[in-house]
Amino acid sequence: MGEEAGAQAARSRALAVLRIRGRALAVALLPAAVAVVLLAAAATGRVEGTAWAAARWAVTVLAVLALAAAAVVALVVARARPALSPTVPISEAAAPDLYRLVRDLADRLDVPAPSAIALTPDCDSWLEDRTHPAHGACARREAGAPQGDGRPAGGDDDADDTDSGTRIRGGRPVGGRTPAAPVLVIGSPFLWWMRVGELRAVLAPVVAGTGPSAHPDIAAARRFVRGLDAAVAVASAPGRGPLARTVLGGVGWVARLLLRGCRMHAAEMERGVAAAAAERAQTVDYGARIVAQEQVGLAYAGWDRLLTRVALPAWRMGRWPSRLDAGVVSALTELSRRDRLAEGFASRLGERPACDLLEEPGAVDEAASLLAARLFHGGPAESGPGWTPVAWQEYPDEIVDRKWRMDAARLHRVLDALGVSRSFDPEAPDPEGPTLGRVIDHLTDPERAARRGPGPREADEHYAAAAPADEGREDADEDREDSDEGRSGQLAAGLSAELAREEAAAPARPAPTGQSPDDALWDDGALPLFPLQPPRSGRELLADHVSAMVCCAAMDTAGATPGLDWLDGPSLLLGGERAADLTPRVHTLVEDGDPEPLRTWLTTQGIRPEKPLRLV
Repeated sequence: MGEEAGAQAARSRALAVLRIRGRALAVALLPAAVAVVLLAAAATGRVEGTAWAAARWAVTVLAVLALAAAAVVALVVARARPALSPTVPISEAAAPDLYRLVRDLADRLDVPAPSAIALTPDCDSWLEDRTHPAHGACARREAGAPQGDGRPAGGDDDADDTDSGTRIRGGRPVGGRTPAAPVLVIGSPFLWWMRVGELRAVLAPVVAGTGPSAHPDIAAARRFVRGLDAAVAVASAPGRGPLARTVLGGVGWVARLLLRGCRMHAAEMERGVAAAAAERAQTVDYGARIVAQEQVGLAYAGWDRLLTRVALPAWRMGRWPSRLDAGVVSALTELSRRDRLAEGFASRLGERPACDLLEEPGAVDEAASLLAARLFHGGPAESGPGWTPVAWQEYPDEIVDRKWRMDAARLHRVLDALGVSRSFDPEAPDPEGPTLGRVIDHLTDPERAARRGPGPREADEHYAAAAPADEGREDADEDREDSDEGRSGQLAAGLSAELAREEAAAPARPAPTGQSPDDALWDDGALPLFPLQPPRSGRELLADHVSAMVCCAAMDTAGATPGLDWLDGPSLLLGGERAADLTPRVHTLVEDGDPEPLRTWLTTQGIRPEKPLRLV
């Protein structure tokens, strides 16, 4: 599909959406029109009689009800605020070179420049319309709040006259009654990993989309669809009174009906817009864009791994890494070192990174990192007690060491609850502190549970009573099956219940300061947006906790140190080298009950499992 064909298809579908809007308005006005005709006929004496009078009153009442209902629907659609993507706004003063690059790109594409630039903590870029009246001050703040000189963040070379609807660029109006250009949202990992030329090539088809967005019909159709979507969200919000639920239920039904009619046309309109933008962007940096797309996939892989393996353990402990985007560079550089397929990517690091287009990349990275923690984990919007930043150089001691000792302490609490002895010899006194040997002995000694601890069924009932009520019957059945499998299954069920109890007892996430629920840009109750990790099985939890216990023993008895692996997360350093052969030996113990591979490894590394450990 060529540019002209795509644009024509988008305009055609936009008109179809607007026709649906017109038909809905006609249906709402039809009873009123009939009532006017009947009233006029009665006034001129053309219709008389009781039947006509009854019909006239009935239609008049119906017309009033229809107009009232239409007014309520129109009011909700107009006042409902379409969802905005949470972003970090970037003013022109904070990134003049980035604004200059985007404007130059828009000039080469012969399209309006975006009205503002914002960053999102994700590997994606798009245009977002933030001109809906209901957004009010929030939309203006995102698009660029007035600076000290009274000018918008976009500067005096690219301003909007929203009252007249005329786009001003370079001191010259570009068309009359043209909608304000949308905001350009850029994935923050792109700025740190990509080079300037690569970022320019990736943004070309995105910026080209401002051309079709400026068409009045397309802009009106988008506003109508987004208003309907926002009205459905308002109608579905909980916590309403009976009357409000009834009224909004009707509004929601009408909005859903109109959305179903618009769905196909809106989807085809967006496909036409995308096709027209992609075709227009073919003339700008086409060769570089092919190479840059490889970097998009690589950045996504590194970002996902950094969040799940590195950031998530810190978030769970009430800490948020303050330089996530800089961590992406380290993670992908490490990938380039390990993977021969990525060898060519490391040579790019000598070129100018796109983050140099920012005046203060460190401050922007910190803001994006905090937003990422909020979106993907549901943390507070600001730092405070129990929610503080952590630098990468502090990560091993502040996060890795503490995480291992917390996991080891939890494992020993479960062993205590099961009544497991701290000593292998029942005649010998228990050691003063927890030991790794206790864990290994319990997982390999067939008589351990029968000698000191309650039976598997008793332990299962103990932890089922401690688990939250909403765990569900399936979880209880799974835990019971695990406990019947032996000591490892029993211990895994106990760990699962202990973690569930800790999560249930965790304090509720505080609401963002300075915002009421009605003023929030998005629904805080829906955060995090999606889980970063699928639920782990009991055996996986047990393997993680046993590994943490081994790491604590290595640090306390063999001089090992905690480390950070950019691709795999927390790692154990023995003599400065990463201990990569620990995991399979732990799995052999947990899955097969065979301790010999792990004991041999411990002896080789000089780790003493019988020594008491320091836990938290």
